This record gives sequence, C-alpha cells and structure tokens, in this order.
Amino acid sequence: MSAQTSQIPAPIQLDRRDTRSHNITSCLPLPRSGDEQPLRRLGEKGLDALTDSELLALVLSPRLGDEALAVARSLLSAHGGLRGLQKVAERPLNQCQIKDEGLRGALIAAFALSERSAMEPLARGKAYTSSQMSRRYLELRLGTKETEIFAALFLDTRHRLIEYRELFFGTVDATNVYFREVLRIAMSLNAAAIVLCHNHPSGVARPSHADIEITKSLKRILELVDVRVIDHIVVTANASSSMMELGLL
Repeated sequence: MSAQTSQIPAPIQLDRRDTRSHNITSCLPLPRSGDEQPLRRLGEKGLDALTDSELLALVLSPRLGDEALAVARSLLSAHGGLRGLQKVAERPLNQCQIKDEGLRGALIAAFALSERSAMEPLARGKAYTSSQMSRRYLELRLGTKETEIFAALFLDTRHRLIEYRELFFGTVDATNVYFREVLRIAMSLNAAAIVLCHNHPSGVARPSHADIEITKSLKRILELVDVRVIDHIVVTANASSSMMELGLL
C-alpha cells in the first residue's frame, strides 16, 4: 500500500484591490458576484440547478455576505474543486492555506456534515448488504487524506454497524497493519463481521498485491474466532473499489 504526497504551495495573498482579505490562497483575483443570488436560484430552480460554487456560497454567506459567491469561486478554482478544498481545509492550521479560522471552520463543518449524512444508513442500524452502503462514506472520510489510513467497520451478528474505527496510520511510504490489534478490537467489540478499508493517496483505487495478501491473512486469522471479513474497500479522492465485487475475497 504505497502513498504519495505533494508539496504544499506557498500562500499567495489576495489582490490588494479587494477591500476585504480573508487570507485564502488564490492565483487569481476574486471574481465579483454581480447580481447572481444562489439563494434565489435555489428557490426558483431547485438544488440541481446550482453549481458547486453556488452551494458553497450558501454555506459561507452567513459569514461573508455578498462576497460569499466570489470567495467560493476563488477557493474552488485555487484548490481544484471540492475534494481539493476539503484536503486543504483539514490540514493543521499552521499548514493550512486558509488562514481565516472562521472560514476554515465553516468549511470543515460542511464537509463533516456530508460525512455524517453518508454514514446515517449504517449508524441507524440498517444491515450491511453491499459495498455501496459504505463506499460513499469512506470516500468522504478517507479519500482526501495525504497518508494512508487503515480502518474498519465492525458489525454485529445482523451486520449492523457497531463502530467505525481508524486503526493504523501510515507514513509517506506505507501503513503497518498489526493483525493481533485488529483481532483484539474485534473481540472487545464482540463483532461478528468486519469491513476493512484504507485509502490510496496515490489516486489508484485498484487493490495492490500487498492489499490482497493482507486481506487474506486477516481473513484467516479472524475466522478462527468466528469473525467474518465481508469486504475490503480501497478508496481515493474520486473513486473506490471493493475486493468482494472484484472476486478477491
């Protein structure tokens, strides 16, 4: 399970002609929003008619007012879209290019709500029946991370979620997976089944040979205590794959 990280670009300040600085990083001056009103468009044309920048502007408008749409467009342009913006916002404050704490907080909260919404079908006790139930949540939770994280969904006898837990945290090169620790946690939670998952910061969602071998070893060990490995999902910022669906389990 290899991972790659990119260098954090040096912050570039906003165009000095702008009357208010929110200390975001942008290679472009802020575009003006003109007469565009995302809230009015939402009421008249519905959610599907709004662009990413207009939706983001609705999140930011309580703090930024009329500048929200301009700032939203600049943020998305500077960071390559929503996933790139999430990755930047979630960095520690001393490494983050968004220096306005309130603005950064609003972004983190919006992305966290999206994660929690994706988790609700599992959290409310619905039985796990397919990888689609967890893929969206795992893509949001792990897909933008810059180093590998090995995690698991622990399930009960009816395949309902007991707990999501991040188990091992990788370096720039790899994640060390300790089989005894996975076994210990599964036993402590009285889990009957488990969905393994980890991210590939390299952007390739296909399981590696090492991923497959680790999964087979964990499956053999957990079967000794009647814990079934249902799936191992590999996620990136834009895609995911299921070893169960690929016939690798």
